[in-house]
Amino acid sequence: MRGKARTAGDRRPRGSGLWGDLDLRWMRVAAAILAGSGALGSAVGLTATSAWLIARAAEMPSPADLAIAAVLVRTLGIGRGALRYAERLRSHDTSLRGVASLRTRAYERLEAGRTAQVMTLPKGEIMARIGADLDAIGDVVVRALVPLGVAVVVSATAVGIVGSQHPGAAACLAACLVVAAILPAVLTARATRISQEEGAQTDAAVSVAALSALEGATEHRVWGTTAEAASLLDDANARQEQARESAARPAALAAAIHVLAAGVALVTAVLIGIAAVTSGDLTGPAAAVVALTPLAAFEAVGALPAASAQASRSRAAAARVRGLFESAGLNRSEPSLRPSPAPADDPDPRAAFPLELDRVRAAWPGGTPTSPVDARLAPGQVIGIIGPSGIGKTTLLLTMCGALPPVSGEARISGRRVTPADTGIRIAMTAEDAHVFGTSIIENLRVARGDVTHEEADRVLALVGLGPWLARQPEGLDTILGSGGLSVSGGERRRLLLARVLLHPAPIHLIDEPGEHLDEAGTDIVQAIVEESRAAGRSLVIVTHDHALLKVVDTVVDLGKVG
Repeated sequence: MRGKARTAGDRRPRGSGLWGDLDLRWMRVAAAILAGSGALGSAVGLTATSAWLIARAAEMPSPADLAIAAVLVRTLGIGRGALRYAERLRSHDTSLRGVASLRTRAYERLEAGRTAQVMTLPKGEIMARIGADLDAIGDVVVRALVPLGVAVVVSATAVGIVGSQHPGAAACLAACLVVAAILPAVLTARATRISQEEGAQTDAAVSVAALSALEGATEHRVWGTTAEAASLLDDANARQEQARESAARPAALAAAIHVLAAGVALVTAVLIGIAAVTSGDLTGPAAAVVALTPLAAFEAVGALPAASAQASRSRAAAARVRGLFESAGLNRSEPSLRPSPAPADDPDPRAAFPLELDRVRAAWPGGTPTSPVDARLAPGQVIGIIGPSGIGKTTLLLTMCGALPPVSGEARISGRRVTPADTGIRIAMTAEDAHVFGTSIIENLRVARGDVTHEEADRVLALVGLGPWLARQPEGLDTILGSGGLSVSGGERRRLLLARVLLHPAPIHLIDEPGEHLDEAGTDIVQAIVEESRAAGRSLVIVTHDHALLKVVDTVVDLGKVG
């Protein structure tokens, strides 16, 4: 709680970077371990008590001698389920809190990275790192830390129970538990390292190849490269399968050692129990406790190989995410940074500003710069940018909005240099490949502005020609798009992106290829967007290959001719 000092027991574990960002609290982790130990400890106690109760009952004692044991059996049976539920609640709450904290910090660090480098990262790489890898780091709580703590506590409890009856049997059980805990864990960790070393790159390669095949499906069909794209995906899948198979032998050997250790402990305990009863050192009920307790004791250490594997996966995932940050130009030791605020002489970020380009030359790092561009965009005006493919039209847009620094010249807004603080606030950009998220239609529109109402959404969707399409959706604006939901065509996707343009409050909006995938009505849609923007005093910059769209602009900049 804010405003209160954190107690010593509730402090985070020491750590930096991603592990510190996971925001673990020892008290939460300890509570999960305690509940899990209680659940498995109940199983061990239930086995021991049941063994004693059955053996004692065979001696036909007074019912009063069995009453406490019978009650204890019921209590442990109920407690096992209740404590298991409590452990699941506590461990998953701790893990999900950590992943939420980690994901927030990851996005903040990527946001603070150098845009020129962030935008060159493959989408599949980013999705693999920010998606599955962050989840893998969070899984270390549920699948590694808690099982390890539970195994230590429950194993000690089991050895203590057996030791109270026969120290020799306890020593044998302890030795078998150590073997079953350490050797399978080491072998499983080795299998995981093999899988990670050989498969980390192939996992990302599968994501990249799949996204490339799906997003470029139309181009592949046009150029006849569909078979080549499918072959690349097949090769990536084959390498991924080989990486997984190479780890199968150590994992299988680990499972065999665990079964063998459990069998040795059981057989040894039975033999010791028989010998002790024969010599008169143990009663029959006590011998039953010694013989049957190992059956339950190995359940705890049985989770350690998986815990070891998860710890290895989490470490590898953390290393890959750190590598992503370094690729984005942000060292993991640097603090999360936000773009610096605009100067105080810009009190209203939504006010109309003129945008000026003074001999601006744009390029990606190491690329060929565009020709110098001079232009002025007054409030309510529209500039069209044309030129051959690859000449730098999109790169110029990124420079205009502050995402990329100019190679030379200067982009100015209201007389001052455009900075990253203006990106998305004073100057917004809708890229040609802007993402449609796997969520509802209304939430996809709220990417532009978080407080979009259903009435506003209905209006802009009708304006971009999606009114009839929306009317056909069973859930209306709440219909889910993307994975697991409604698939959209290229034209429908483009119209959704144009609807975001209308909803975004930035006074200047840069649009890359608004007519892409649109039919003949696309020109009318773009014209309607231009008219509405002009009426609101907003300015537009449109990059296009379709010269029919140039009739709606005030000024044309041809990158193939400027000099």
